[in-house]
Amino acid sequence: MRIVVVYKEQNDYTRTVIDFLHDFEHQTGHELETIDPDTAEGMLFCDTYGIVDYPTIIATSDNGEMQNTWNGLPLPTISEVSYYVQ
Repeated sequence: MRIVVVYKEQNDYTRTVIDFLHDFEHQTGHELETIDPDTAEGMLFCDTYGIVDYPTIIATSDNGEMQNTWNGLPLPTISEVSYYVQ
């Protein structure tokens, strides 16, 4: 399973996302992958999964199939996202 947090670093919500990432790692022991949608990799990723709102958290299976997505604020709970961590 792959969980990716897509967000822009210089935004009003950035502190909220950084706090979520820190708390998630502290509570679960897993670090979430992050992608900036303004990079080439980020644009391709967003196009692939139809992501247009930020922040977005997306869980995909090992073969890339989307399992769940959370768009915008408020962010999901840590337990909702940790369900997809293996």
